[in-house]
Amino acid sequence: MAQDIVMPRLSDSMEEGTILRWLKSPGDEVSLGEELVEIETDKANMVYEAPAGGTLIETIAQEGDTLPIGQVIARVGEVGEKPSGDGAGGGREPEAAPQARTEEAPQQAAAAAVEEPTSPGPAPAPPSGDGRVKASPLARRMASEQGLDLGALSGSGPGGRIVKADVERAIAAGPAPAAAPAAPAAAPAPATPAEPTPGARERPETAKGAVTHEDLTKLQQTVARRMAESKATAPHFQLSAQIDMTRAVAARARIKAEATQDEVVPSFNDMVVKACAIALREHPRANAAYRDGRLELYSRVNVGVAVAARDALVVPTIFDADLKGLRQIASEARALARRVRDGTVTPPELSGGTFTVSNLGMYGISNFQAVINPPQAGILAIGAITETPVVRAGEIATAHLMGVTLGCDHRVLYGADGALFLGRVRTLLEEPLGLAL
Repeated sequence: MAQDIVMPRLSDSMEEGTILRWLKSPGDEVSLGEELVEIETDKANMVYEAPAGGTLIETIAQEGDTLPIGQVIARVGEVGEKPSGDGAGGGREPEAAPQARTEEAPQQAAAAAVEEPTSPGPAPAPPSGDGRVKASPLARRMASEQGLDLGALSGSGPGGRIVKADVERAIAAGPAPAAAPAAPAAAPAPATPAEPTPGARERPETAKGAVTHEDLTKLQQTVARRMAESKATAPHFQLSAQIDMTRAVAARARIKAEATQDEVVPSFNDMVVKACAIALREHPRANAAYRDGRLELYSRVNVGVAVAARDALVVPTIFDADLKGLRQIASEARALARRVRDGTVTPPELSGGTFTVSNLGMYGISNFQAVINPPQAGILAIGAITETPVVRAGEIATAHLMGVTLGCDHRVLYGADGALFLGRVRTLLEEPLGLAL
């Protein structure tokens, strides 16, 4: 008997997933644990392994489809077994894959027959109620990468929705033929008087020009939802300070000079992570959260490091950072950042953070205020290190100063709590020997 494969829950906060790519086709043999489908969750793109072996009878969910947890996405059974044709799959007939194509072809032919009298080209996908062309996120992304106009494509999905296959057909068909040359008719046109205000020329679009819309990925939706939730529910206050990194700069220079070619040299951000981890251990209220009217104080110190991914912000976690040395923190931070940018980071690596460090110093930002990663009690925003004139013992000297801003949830941290925590971080960075103890 065929077994349903449903949209799995791949992270604690996942409520729905998007089918990015089927790694098997109907009729293929699938072994238990074999990679079956790539799914976009709210945290990362994940490869889901087959929960059962057999023949992949049908793929009910198409690439680009978004379905809730528990919805049937495919069926696996014995060789030659017919699809069930019930449930969420919409009652497909036997020989699922070929039948899907044969069902699709008549619809397109019928559509073409209707459109033929007025349009020789492919029928464009009907817009949705808000004027947008209906298309799956994957199709939109592929069209954008290929420079294709979605409005010029015909959609073969439900309700004329443009899916991946439609974009692939358009790519295979090549660029549309160029429009008939109109220059000869326009060339002899008499010169017209200069327009008084070129910027105010009437355009067929809105006053802002042509408007395009871009769907958010699951990850972008999650970031948007959580940041709005943080600003709306967590009463933020900020504490700012200047940290003299002169000794930290010198210490890192010595470490770098003595490191072998294969050794990882800790960055200043790694030093900040270590300093925060030590301070969090000593100030447990900063290593806490506010949830459901109570405080949660954590026994582990797990520091999240904000990493800019493609069109999103991801915060992988360095677990037990207070128990690790600088080199280990540096190695893990680099590996996590690489996996974030490769899209291979896993939900467990994005979970469990108890505090977050966000650094924009590499972009030349001197100071900024970061939004708390809920439900954590605080976040430390790191600015650039700049060599600045200072007064020491009545003499003008120079120092490497770094601006930092601690964002605090006032339900967990009061001003004095935050000041003591930030003061400890500053002491550790101004005398970096403490980071090695």
